Amino acid sequence: MEKTLDQNQRRITKLTRLNLAKDIFLIVCGIFAAAFGLESFLLPNLFIDGGVTGISLLIAESSGWPLWLLIIVVNFPFMLLGYRVIGKQFAIKATLAIFGLALVLAFIDFPELTNDKLLVAVFGGFFLGAGIGLSIRGGGVLDGTEVLAIFLSRKLKLKIGDIIIIINVIIFGAAAYLLSIEQALYSMLTYLAASKTLDFVVDGIEEYTGVTIISEFHEDIRSLIIDKMGRGLTIYNGQGGYGKKGEQRDIQVLFTVITRLEIRKLTTEIAKLDPKAFVVMNSIFDTQGGMIKKRFLKT
Repeated sequence: MEKTLDQNQRRITKLTRLNLAKDIFLIVCGIFAAAFGLESFLLPNLFIDGGVTGISLLIAESSGWPLWLLIIVVNFPFMLLGYRVIGKQFAIKATLAIFGLALVLAFIDFPELTNDKLLVAVFGGFFLGAGIGLSIRGGGVLDGTEVLAIFLSRKLKLKIGDIIIIINVIIFGAAAYLLSIEQALYSMLTYLAASKTLDFVVDGIEEYTGVTIISEFHEDIRSLIIDKMGRGLTIYNGQGGYGKKGEQRDIQVLFTVITRLEIRKLTTEIAKLDPKAFVVMNSIFDTQGGMIKKRFLKT
């Protein structure tokens, strides 16, 4: 018994160390990607991004203060807020990531690559978004905007996405006033490139879809999903309550997770088995454990 406990403890310790090493690697990569985007593209051309990073860039370009110092100062209140709203571990990782970004900006010089405004907006946003996304994958953050949005959403009963939009409208409005309308418009393009890249890095290439299926031919559909598509599934015991009288009867509810590339195949095959099957789909941003990866099927 003690030997089994020791083995479990060693396994947990090893897994913890591996996860920590992975988080550190992702955050470091994120720091350098973001710093490269800022120094090689955005800062020399007076472009900004949305969020806290955009505020820091706007102040730096308007006042001449060093960006590395502003990254720390502007983000500091949001890290305190993150400790309160999200937790200690997140706050520590986020603080270290932001200090790391400030150190890289202060001591490492990246060359200015282009003055083409379109290239600056697209690739500056790409590298900045990739950096922020990698840091999020590592459990930290380089921009405190979402921390503020989470806090305000709880206080104001608004959606997080709506709050982020409001914050960015204010930032780009200030950019149009302090810099120019043209730079503000290009900065909005930078923000779009950064946000799309961030989503791509955080969510990954292979987006998943959760599919709930209710059908009288549940056994045939179960066989389809497991044997033909190589996916796992969960079967729930449910009770129907539809029709004019709300007729109740026992039903089997199937739930599976597939990639978006498999949606058409699944719906087509279900329609062949049961055209009246009730199918509900919803997006899933990430998955862990279970038979998510498609298993090999013998032909």
